[in-house]
Order: sequence, then structure tokens, then C-alpha cells
Amino acid sequence: MRIGLDMMGGDFAPAEAVKGVKVYLDNVASDVHLVLIGDEQQLAPLLTAAQLDQSKYSVVHSSQVIGMDEHPTKALKEKPHSSISIGFHLLKEGKVDAFISAGNTGAMMVGTYYSIKAIEGVQRPTISTLVPRENGSYGLLLDVGINADCKPENLAQFALLGSLYSKHILKVNNPKVGLLNIGEEEGKGNLLAQATYPLLKENKQINFVGNIEGRDIFSEKSDVIVCEGFTGNVVLKMAESFHEIAVKRNIHDEYINKLDFESYGGTPVLGVSKPVIIGHGISKGMAFKNMIQLAQQIIDSKLLEKIKESFVAKEVQ
Repeated sequence: MRIGLDMMGGDFAPAEAVKGVKVYLDNVASDVHLVLIGDEQQLAPLLTAAQLDQSKYSVVHSSQVIGMDEHPTKALKEKPHSSISIGFHLLKEGKVDAFISAGNTGAMMVGTYYSIKAIEGVQRPTISTLVPRENGSYGLLLDVGINADCKPENLAQFALLGSLYSKHILKVNNPKVGLLNIGEEEGKGNLLAQATYPLLKENKQINFVGNIEGRDIFSEKSDVIVCEGFTGNVVLKMAESFHEIAVKRNIHDEYINKLDFESYGGTPVLGVSKPVIIGHGISKGMAFKNMIQLAQQIIDSKLLEKIKESFVAKEVQ
């Protein structure tokens, strides 16, 4: 198994990326070979200082970096030797089995769409975030930003993608799916929610439990929470702000600390044919380590194959 890692993406790269690689290689027993994509001149002293097992990684040189504020499409076109461009080339050619970056999110999404295909039947890929719950388990919220406007059919697909992720990665048996809404009763909400409800209710591939309200997001009422990306991103950023406020006020709480989404690493792009993981721009060592581990889990669990099978089955119905 070969996992490609953009060493130049993120506010604290490449130093924190190297720290993440070291934590992963020192603590996770696996047959993973890491392909580190970045400027060799910057990486060499950091890798030497980290004293890594040289048999566990290789370096692919990139002479360019796509900045966080650059226009995604323009940057990918004008910087073919950037770490993100090279990473997608390696993924497309089958030279790595997954690609991870905490760099320019827009460039990662454009690269995903143009370098690898969506799984047949998937209308729109989606991204999700983990939602910590008081009992120590995690729910899943999606979409959280890349699909601000959606059709009911899109939300129905997000529900299936989220269910498969919850089952095979989070190990939740028969995950409960809830539609985020302003009331529990059927018929509540805007036109999108009203039109989505019957699609979820009729879908035999998911365990739909009905509408859930904002106060239910951090509860165990549903394992997968479905909404369009506009609402999902607002919820995500608000939850992140709770943690920021706690830090500013010097409040130490085990549960509040779990709202630091940066510590989870990144989120996979669900619905595409190869594993792509997008990290938070402020990712530090532990986040990079977690992203590598998540990529390994996705490959080991054969999640993408299970998604393909489910969408084929859905078309047959």
C-alpha cells in the first residue's frame, strides 16, 4: 500500500507534516509505504533530524507550491510541478493508492474532479466531519461545504455515502440516518427538506429515523446527519468556535476538546473512485498522522468498492 502525502500543504508545512510522518511510522504497525511529495531541499534536513526508517518512505521532488489564497483552477494549470499537481498525477497513474493534502482546499477539489472520476451513479461527491457525542462515540455530518446548493437527490446520495462510511470506518452497525431540519415532524422545513424526506424514507439501503433538530446534532439520535453544504458548514464552524472560546477562557473540558476538528486530521472526499483526503489548513503533526491512518483504514476496509457495489445495487432497484 502506497500513500501519497503533500508535504508542502498547510500553514505549518513541511515541519509539521514531517512530525506527523514520524508519529505514524513510529507508532502504527503497517505495510504502508509513504510517498512524500515536496521540495527535497527543505525536506532533507527535517527527515534526517526525524531519524525515520528510510525503507518506509520515498521522496518525490516538487519545485512549486500552490498557496492557500491562489485561484484553484489557475494554480493547477500554471503550476504542474506543485506538490498537489504531482500528487494527483501519481494517484491517477496508480503510483499511489491514496493522496492527502492540507493545502489549498479549492485546488484539492478541482484536482479531484479533473484527475479521478466520481463513482458511477454518484451525482456529487461530498465531504463530511466527525461529530463528537457525550458518550465518547462519533456521529457524521455531511455535506459540510462543497455543495452549498443541493437537490433532494443529492441529499439522498449523501445519506447512503455517510451510512457506508459510518458502518465501515466508524464501525457503527446499521447507522441511523437523520435529516437536519427545523422540526421533527414529517412535512417540516423548506422545500429542499420536504422533498428529501420521502426519498430517504423510501430508501431501503439506509436506516432513516426521520428529521432531527439542531439540538440533536451532538446526541445519539442519529449516527449520520444529512444536510446541504451551506447549513453543514455553518454548524461545523460554530462547533469549532466553541473550542476556540474555551481555549481563550482557559476552560479545560474533555468533551469540548473534541470539538477541535483539526485534531481529527482530514476528511475524505466521498463518492470518488480513489481515496482523497483533505486536511485542515492549520493541521499539525497529530492531524497529519491521523490523515495517514484514515487513508490506510479506507483502503483496508475496501470502502470505495463497497460504495461502488451499493450504487450499482441502487441502479438495479
